[in-house]
Amino acid sequence: MPGQADVVVIGAGVAGLVTARELGRRGAKVVVLEARDRIGGRTWTDHRLGRDLEMGGTWVHWVQPHVWAEITRYGLEITRGPRSEETYWLAGDQVRRGTLDDFMRLIDPGMTRLLEDTMKWIPRPNAPLTVPRLADVDQFNLQEMLDDLELSIDERNANEAAWVGHFNAPLDQCAYTSALRWTAATAGSWHLMHEASAIFRLTGGTRSLTEAIAADAEADIRLSAPVRSLTHDAHGAEITYGDGHTVTARRVVITVPQNLLHQLDITPALPDGKLRPSLEKTASRGAKAWIRVRGPIKPFFAYSSQAHPLAVVRTEFIGEDDAVLVAFGPDATRIDVNDPRAIDAALKVWRDDLEVLEVGGHDWMADPYSQETWLIQQPHQLTRYHRAQQENTGVLHFASSDYANIWAGFIDGAIESGTRVAREVHRDLQPSGG
Repeated sequence: MPGQADVVVIGAGVAGLVTARELGRRGAKVVVLEARDRIGGRTWTDHRLGRDLEMGGTWVHWVQPHVWAEITRYGLEITRGPRSEETYWLAGDQVRRGTLDDFMRLIDPGMTRLLEDTMKWIPRPNAPLTVPRLADVDQFNLQEMLDDLELSIDERNANEAAWVGHFNAPLDQCAYTSALRWTAATAGSWHLMHEASAIFRLTGGTRSLTEAIAADAEADIRLSAPVRSLTHDAHGAEITYGDGHTVTARRVVITVPQNLLHQLDITPALPDGKLRPSLEKTASRGAKAWIRVRGPIKPFFAYSSQAHPLAVVRTEFIGEDDAVLVAFGPDATRIDVNDPRAIDAALKVWRDDLEVLEVGGHDWMADPYSQETWLIQQPHQLTRYHRAQQENTGVLHFASSDYANIWAGFIDGAIESGTRVAREVHRDLQPSGG
């Protein structure tokens, strides 16, 4: 006989854990099926290079309402990396050197012009589709919009590198509306958007947050339990997982990333509004590398361009005789984040005085349970699919940072989505929908 539950949650990432916690607290019997041997999904604190490092999602901020509520709820603390004392950037093939303020002043005119209509198109980030003609701008990619600004070579390289750091993808694949959504979340301020998306992190790592949520969840969390198939009808669903185990449920919450959804064996099949964006895939496809170098060094920032395998590098930890850097590139196929020689060659774009001691990272694009980094949409995807991605399909519900309204692609977005879906599922489980 199969096991029985009120709700099965597929995936123990942040969205899945929040969904399980909220439903369990309301009295539902919840089973969480997680394919990996750990919780957290695309947030993962791992001990490497002598530090606890974030392999995936990292940064939080008090303008992110859902994650900040969780940080307050569990009494977690935040910290930040060392402040940059030197900044390097490229003008063509020429290395420029100055302060971080110099670089920010360089990109300010381009950023301001690029984003000046943010609140016109997305006046309410919690309802990103409010403006009926949003599709008029959703057709454009970010590269097109940057090119229209006709920036100097210094400004163009600098702005492109900054956006590659944010978006983790080739800019000609990224929807311009993704830039608008991020900036709308900070009321149109690109400076605050930059800070909110890249500076502050949890002192105890994202592990401290996911473990706190899991410990608070009255749910049966089963690890190393990949879902093999799911059949559903108007009354419930049956899920086969692991080595042939089955569990039935009145409702199912699917929290897998957008790129994976079409690969699930679901009968009857999901509607086009869910399958098509999964088949098209997200724009984000980049690399994140951690690099330990010999010290002492001054904390620094470095920006190159999207033509380079690493577009952004900065110091995150300073020790007495070493330092640990974090770096991002637009395309995971262009650099092996676990190859010291490849990383060393990429760093020499800016400076040849760094001695690489160790490197580490995780290829999320090759990970069978993610196949994407954080959500950045392609042109048209927001206006064509966002509503359909959030809707339930009968007894199947969908929660993911990929489907969030305000901070899609962030930890905050995962919490927003999990909270919303848990409320909807709880409502549906009540007698007569009450």
